Formats: sequence, structure tokens, C-alpha cells
Amino acid sequence: MTTIYQLMEGQWRMRVMVADDSLLFREGLARLLTERGFDVMGQAGDAAWLASLVRKDPPDVVVVDIRMPPTYTAEGLTVARELRAEHPGLGVLILSQYVETHYAAQLFEEVESCGGGGAGYLLKDRVTRLGDLESGVRRVGAGGLVLDPSVVDRLLRRRRTRDPLGELTDREREVLGLMAEGRTNTAIAKAMSVTVKTIEAHVRNIFDRLDLALTEDDNRRVLAVLAYLRR
Repeated sequence: MTTIYQLMEGQWRMRVMVADDSLLFREGLARLLTERGFDVMGQAGDAAWLASLVRKDPPDVVVVDIRMPPTYTAEGLTVARELRAEHPGLGVLILSQYVETHYAAQLFEEVESCGGGGAGYLLKDRVTRLGDLESGVRRVGAGGLVLDPSVVDRLLRRRRTRDPLGELTDREREVLGLMAEGRTNTAIAKAMSVTVKTIEAHVRNIFDRLDLALTEDDNRRVLAVLAYLRR
């Protein structure tokens, strides 16, 4: 992991490992990340290979395909959960070719249970948008949450009338959707062209409507996103 001395001396480059069964994809992804200022420490073609690399020298973030050999179901998510349990500060960015909200929910639930370390779920199409890719990796590495806008759209379409989220106003749902993408209050305010104080008021209302009391043990922002994912 990155040491405090590297940060103090200004020598820090976020350390990343990449896992995908496609050699061309992972080589291309590693090259893109290197060009954007990341230190790509290693590449893996399957879950066991990734686990071996991480256990030898844990990075700040692992970027892993959700479907990997041998069954091509959810090996990437499974190994990510195992590695987070072993290394609580490890950031995990899951890449998927498909919008699979149940896998996204599992990942964010893992963040809530393990604590520490960021998490993200992006579609592979996002890789072609270098700004989105770089921003996503850096947010996860900094302990933040990132959710692909396509997943947010799918979740909004599935909202039910009896769902607690149905009590939110349109603006509050918009704020919660941007929270699920991993944005800060300042970034949300900029995206919605309002003041930060306005967003803070919306966030407080969201917490109140979802009955998320302030406690020392819970991150209400994560809990709100989890409620959003589950619905």
C-alpha cells in the first residue's frame, strides 16, 4: 500500500492492478491508466492470479472484470470481496459489459460491512471515455463510491410506488442518483447549478425520509446509496 512518507514527499502515484481474461483489453487498459498517471503494478487473466498478485504487494485499487474464468459468472466480484476482507483499505473498481444492478448492490453492501476502501461499478464502455475512467479510479482510490450512470438510470426506472424512495421529491431523487455516482456535495451542486447549501439541505431531507439516523458507526451516505440500489 502507499505509505504516508510517499504522500508527504509528493512522490505518490496511485498504485493499480488490472484483471481481465482478455489480454488485449487488459493491456490496453493498463496502457491508458499509465498514460493518465497511475502506477500499474501488475496484470492478471483470472481471479486466482489477481489474488496472488495482491497478496504479494497490495495496491491502492484493483480494476477487475466481473465475469472471469473458469465459469464466467461473478468470479471478479467474488475475489474482490475476498481481497477487501483481507485488505480493508483496498479500493475495488468492477468493470462489466452489462448493467447488473444486483452485482452492484452486493459490492456496495460489502463496503458497508467491511468499512474502509472505495468501491465502484462501471460499464466497460466507460473505458473509452478517459476522463470518466480516470475520475472513477481516483475516487475509488480515495475511498469514494462510483456507480455508472447507466445503472442509475436502470434503478430509477424500477422505482415502485410503495418504495420508501417514492417519498423523495424529483430533486431529491436526482441528488441521490448523483450521490450513487460517487459525487461530492460540491460536485452535485455544480452539476445541478445550485448552491452547496441547497444540496446539503436535499441530502438531509433524503436521510430523514429514508429514516437514516446519525450514528458513529454508520455512514449515512453509503446507507442511502444502498437503499437506492436495493430498490
